[in-house]
Amino acid sequence: MVIGAGAGLSASAGLTYAGARFEEHFRDFKEKYGIQDMYSGGFYPFPSLEEYWAWWSRHIMVNRYQRAPGPVYDDLLKLVEGRDYFVLTTNVDHQFQLAGFDKKRLFYTQGDYGLWQCARPCHQETYDNEAAVRRMFTEQRDMRVPSGLVPRCPVCGGPVAMNLRSDDAFVQDKGWYQARGRYRDFLRRHEGMRVVFLELGVGNNTPGIIKYPFWKMTAQNPESVYVCVNFGQAFCPQELRSRSICIDGDIGRVLAALEM
Repeated sequence: MVIGAGAGLSASAGLTYAGARFEEHFRDFKEKYGIQDMYSGGFYPFPSLEEYWAWWSRHIMVNRYQRAPGPVYDDLLKLVEGRDYFVLTTNVDHQFQLAGFDKKRLFYTQGDYGLWQCARPCHQETYDNEAAVRRMFTEQRDMRVPSGLVPRCPVCGGPVAMNLRSDDAFVQDKGWYQARGRYRDFLRRHEGMRVVFLELGVGNNTPGIIKYPFWKMTAQNPESVYVCVNFGQAFCPQELRSRSICIDGDIGRVLAALEM
Protein backbone atom coordinates (compact mmCIF):
# COMPACT_ATOMS: atom_id res chain seq x y z
CA MET A 1 0.00 0.00 0.00
CA VAL A 2 1.28 3.44 -0.98
CA ILE A 3 -0.40 6.27 0.92
CA GLY A 4 -0.41 9.77 -0.49
CA ALA A 5 -1.51 12.28 2.14
CA GLY A 6 -2.46 15.92 1.67
CA ALA A 7 -3.77 18.75 3.83
CA GLY A 8 -7.27 17.29 3.84
CA LEU A 9 -6.10 14.42 6.04
CA SER A 10 -4.87 16.70 8.81
CA ALA A 11 -7.94 18.91 8.46
CA SER A 12 -10.14 15.85 8.99
CA ALA A 13 -8.10 15.09 12.12
CA GLY A 14 -8.94 18.53 13.48
CA LEU A 15 -5.84 20.50 12.51
CA THR A 16 -7.87 23.29 10.94
CA TYR A 17 -6.21 26.64 10.29
CA ALA A 18 -9.26 28.89 10.62
CA GLY A 19 -12.44 29.23 12.63
CA ALA A 20 -12.70 28.23 16.27
CA ARG A 21 -9.26 26.65 16.48
CA PHE A 22 -7.61 29.78 15.11
CA GLU A 23 -9.56 31.93 17.54
CA GLU A 24 -8.51 29.71 20.43
CA HIS A 25 -4.79 30.02 19.75
CA PHE A 26 -4.38 33.33 17.89
CA ARG A 27 -7.16 35.69 18.98
CA ASP A 28 -4.58 38.25 20.19
CA PHE A 29 -2.79 38.24 16.82
CA LYS A 30 -6.11 38.63 15.04
CA GLU A 31 -7.07 41.64 17.14
CA LYS A 32 -3.69 43.39 16.86
CA TYR A 33 -2.66 42.58 13.28
CA GLY A 34 -5.94 41.68 11.57
CA ILE A 35 -4.71 38.18 10.71
CA GLN A 36 -7.67 35.96 9.78
CA ASP A 37 -6.21 32.44 9.75
CA MET A 38 -3.04 30.51 10.49
CA TYR A 39 -2.03 30.10 6.86
CA SER A 40 -2.06 33.81 6.00
CA GLY A 41 -0.37 34.61 9.31
CA GLY A 42 2.72 32.78 8.12
CA PHE A 43 3.20 35.45 5.44
CA TYR A 44 2.48 38.48 7.64
CA PRO A 45 5.27 41.14 7.60
CA PHE A 46 5.83 41.38 11.33
CA PRO A 47 7.83 44.53 12.27
CA SER A 48 10.34 42.65 14.44
CA LEU A 49 11.88 39.20 14.75
CA GLU A 50 10.58 39.01 18.31
CA GLU A 51 7.01 39.24 17.00
CA TYR A 52 7.74 36.98 14.04
CA TRP A 53 9.00 34.19 16.30
CA ALA A 54 6.18 34.68 18.79
CA TRP A 55 3.82 33.85 15.95
CA TRP A 56 5.85 30.99 14.54
CA SER A 57 6.74 29.33 17.85
CA ARG A 58 3.04 29.25 18.74
CA HIS A 59 2.12 28.01 15.25
CA ILE A 60 4.72 25.25 15.38
CA MET A 61 3.75 24.23 18.88
CA VAL A 62 0.03 23.71 18.19
CA ASN A 63 0.50 22.18 14.73
CA ARG A 64 3.68 20.09 15.15
CA TYR A 65 4.34 19.17 18.76
CA GLN A 66 0.74 18.70 19.84
CA ARG A 67 -1.20 15.75 18.45
CA ALA A 68 -4.25 16.30 16.31
CA PRO A 69 -7.44 16.21 18.38
CA GLY A 70 -9.20 13.65 16.18
CA PRO A 71 -8.40 9.90 15.88
CA VAL A 72 -7.87 9.94 12.10
CA TYR A 73 -4.15 9.12 12.13
CA ASP A 74 -4.69 6.40 14.73
CA ASP A 75 -7.40 4.84 12.57
CA LEU A 76 -5.15 4.97 9.52
CA LEU A 77 -2.35 3.27 11.46
CA LYS A 78 -4.73 0.44 12.36
CA LEU A 79 -5.61 0.10 8.67
CA VAL A 80 -1.98 -0.44 7.60
CA GLU A 81 -1.04 -2.65 10.54
CA GLY A 82 0.52 -5.85 9.24
CA ARG A 83 0.74 -4.48 5.68
CA ASP A 84 3.75 -3.41 3.66
CA TYR A 85 3.19 0.33 3.28
CA PHE A 86 4.89 3.61 2.58
CA VAL A 87 3.65 7.18 3.09
CA LEU A 88 4.31 10.09 0.75
CA THR A 89 2.98 13.35 2.14
CA THR A 90 3.00 17.08 1.47
CA ASN A 91 1.98 17.75 5.08
CA VAL A 92 4.62 19.30 7.32
CA ASP A 93 3.01 18.65 10.73
CA HIS A 94 4.57 15.22 11.39
CA GLN A 95 1.31 13.79 12.67
CA PHE A 96 2.24 10.43 11.17
CA GLN A 97 5.19 10.06 13.52
CA LEU A 98 3.23 11.38 16.49
CA ALA A 99 0.65 8.65 15.83
CA GLY A 100 3.32 5.94 15.77
CA PHE A 101 4.00 5.35 12.07
CA ASP A 102 7.43 3.96 11.27
CA LYS A 103 9.73 6.92 10.50
CA LYS A 104 11.53 4.90 7.83
CA ARG A 105 8.26 4.50 5.92
CA LEU A 106 7.61 8.25 5.65
CA PHE A 107 8.70 10.81 3.07
CA TYR A 108 7.84 14.44 3.85
CA THR A 109 8.51 16.10 0.52
CA GLN A 110 7.70 19.69 1.48
CA GLY A 111 9.57 20.07 4.74
CA ASP A 112 8.89 19.89 8.46
CA TYR A 113 7.63 22.42 11.00
CA GLY A 114 10.12 20.83 13.39
CA LEU A 115 13.17 21.91 11.41
CA TRP A 116 14.93 25.22 10.81
CA GLN A 117 17.40 26.13 8.12
CA CYS A 118 19.53 29.15 7.31
CA ALA A 119 17.29 31.69 5.59
CA ARG A 120 19.88 32.48 2.90
CA PRO A 121 20.71 29.47 2.94
CA CYS A 122 24.46 29.48 3.50
CA HIS A 123 24.64 25.67 3.79
CA GLN A 124 22.46 22.60 3.19
CA GLU A 125 21.65 21.45 6.70
CA THR A 126 18.60 21.64 8.95
CA TYR A 127 18.25 21.87 12.72
CA ASP A 128 15.75 20.42 15.17
CA ASN A 129 13.82 23.24 16.82
CA GLU A 130 11.75 21.53 19.52
CA ALA A 131 13.61 22.76 22.61
CA ALA A 132 13.84 26.33 21.27
CA VAL A 133 10.21 26.40 20.17
CA ARG A 134 8.95 25.13 23.52
CA ARG A 135 10.93 27.82 25.33
CA MET A 136 9.72 30.61 23.02
CA PHE A 137 6.17 29.36 23.37
CA THR A 138 6.42 29.41 27.16
CA GLU A 139 8.29 32.71 27.58
CA GLN A 140 6.56 34.93 24.99
CA ARG A 141 4.64 37.91 26.35
CA ASP A 142 2.41 40.36 24.48
CA MET A 143 3.08 38.55 21.20
CA ARG A 144 6.86 38.90 21.51
CA VAL A 145 9.62 36.49 22.46
CA PRO A 146 12.66 37.69 24.44
CA SER A 147 15.33 39.03 22.10
CA GLY A 148 17.80 36.47 23.40
CA LEU A 149 15.62 33.65 22.11
CA VAL A 150 15.53 34.82 18.47
CA PRO A 151 17.23 31.96 16.57
CA ARG A 152 20.30 32.52 14.41
CA CYS A 153 22.11 30.37 11.85
CA PRO A 154 24.95 28.56 13.66
CA VAL A 155 27.22 28.99 10.62
CA CYS A 156 26.77 32.57 9.34
CA GLY A 157 24.88 34.11 12.26
CA GLY A 158 22.09 35.32 10.00
CA PRO A 159 18.36 34.70 10.45
CA VAL A 160 16.90 31.22 10.21
CA ALA A 161 13.73 30.21 8.40
CA MET A 162 11.27 27.38 8.53
CA ASN A 163 12.30 24.34 6.50
CA LEU A 164 9.24 24.61 4.25
CA ARG A 165 9.22 24.45 0.46
CA SER A 166 8.04 27.91 -0.62
CA ASP A 167 10.87 29.00 -2.95
CA ASP A 168 14.25 27.86 -4.27
CA ALA A 169 15.86 28.46 -0.86
CA PHE A 170 14.34 25.25 0.53
CA VAL A 171 17.03 22.98 1.97
CA GLN A 172 16.88 19.30 1.07
CA ASP A 173 19.18 17.85 3.70
CA LYS A 174 20.66 14.39 4.09
CA GLY A 175 17.53 13.08 5.82
CA TRP A 176 15.35 14.33 2.95
CA TYR A 177 17.41 12.46 0.35
CA GLN A 178 17.50 9.30 2.45
CA ALA A 179 13.68 9.34 2.75
CA ARG A 180 13.32 9.89 -0.98
CA GLY A 181 15.63 6.96 -1.61
CA ARG A 182 13.58 4.66 0.63
CA TYR A 183 10.40 5.72 -1.17
CA ARG A 184 11.91 5.03 -4.59
CA ASP A 185 13.20 1.65 -3.40
CA PHE A 186 9.74 0.74 -2.12
CA LEU A 187 8.15 1.56 -5.48
CA ARG A 188 10.86 -0.34 -7.34
CA ARG A 189 10.42 -3.48 -5.19
CA HIS A 190 6.68 -3.51 -5.83
CA GLU A 191 6.63 -2.90 -9.58
CA GLY A 192 4.03 -5.13 -11.23
CA MET A 193 2.73 -6.40 -7.88
CA ARG A 194 -0.67 -5.94 -6.25
CA VAL A 195 -0.55 -2.38 -4.90
CA VAL A 196 -3.18 -0.01 -3.55
CA PHE A 197 -2.41 3.65 -4.18
CA LEU A 198 -4.43 5.30 -1.41
CA GLU A 199 -4.78 9.06 -1.86
CA LEU A 200 -6.14 10.96 1.16
CA GLY A 201 -7.07 14.63 1.15
CA VAL A 202 -4.89 15.70 -1.75
CA GLY A 203 -6.06 18.91 -3.42
CA ASN A 204 -5.10 20.55 -6.68
CA ASN A 205 -2.42 22.95 -5.41
CA THR A 206 0.46 20.52 -6.07
CA PRO A 207 -1.01 17.57 -8.02
CA GLY A 208 2.38 16.75 -9.52
CA ILE A 209 3.67 15.40 -6.21
CA ILE A 210 1.05 12.77 -5.36
CA LYS A 211 -2.06 12.77 -7.56
CA TYR A 212 -0.55 12.66 -11.05
CA PRO A 213 2.20 10.14 -10.13
CA PHE A 214 -0.40 7.88 -8.48
CA TRP A 215 -2.52 8.00 -11.64
CA LYS A 216 0.50 7.21 -13.78
CA MET A 217 1.70 4.31 -11.63
CA THR A 218 -1.81 2.85 -11.50
CA ALA A 219 -2.08 3.06 -15.29
CA GLN A 220 1.28 1.33 -15.72
CA ASN A 221 0.54 -1.52 -13.30
CA PRO A 222 -2.57 -3.57 -14.19
CA GLU A 223 -2.41 -5.28 -10.77
CA SER A 224 -2.86 -1.99 -8.91
CA VAL A 225 -5.90 -0.08 -7.65
CA TYR A 226 -6.25 3.66 -7.13
CA VAL A 227 -8.33 4.78 -4.13
CA CYS A 228 -9.15 8.44 -3.53
CA VAL A 229 -10.90 9.73 -0.41
CA ASN A 230 -11.51 13.46 -0.46
CA PHE A 231 -14.35 15.74 0.57
CA GLY A 232 -15.64 17.35 -2.63
CA GLN A 233 -12.60 16.41 -4.75
CA ALA A 234 -12.75 12.65 -5.26
CA PHE A 235 -12.20 11.82 -8.93
CA CYS A 236 -9.97 9.93 -11.36
CA PRO A 237 -9.27 9.81 -15.10
CA GLN A 238 -11.76 7.96 -17.27
CA GLU A 239 -9.06 5.48 -18.23
CA LEU A 240 -8.66 4.33 -14.60
CA ARG A 241 -12.31 4.00 -13.60
CA SER A 242 -12.38 0.20 -13.80
CA ARG A 243 -9.56 0.05 -11.22
CA SER A 244 -10.44 3.03 -9.05
CA ILE A 245 -12.52 3.72 -5.98
CA CYS A 246 -13.36 7.39 -5.39
CA ILE A 247 -15.13 8.32 -2.17
CA ASP A 248 -16.46 11.84 -1.73
CA GLY A 249 -16.60 12.26 2.04
CA ASP A 250 -14.81 13.09 5.25
CA ILE A 251 -11.67 10.97 5.62
CA GLY A 252 -12.15 10.46 9.34
CA ARG A 253 -15.66 9.09 8.89
CA VAL A 254 -14.55 6.79 6.09
CA LEU A 255 -11.67 5.36 8.12
CA ALA A 256 -13.90 4.94 11.17
CA ALA A 257 -16.45 3.05 9.05
CA LEU A 258 -13.73 0.66 7.87
CA GLU A 259 -13.04 -0.21 11.52
CA MET A 260 -16.66 -1.27 12.08
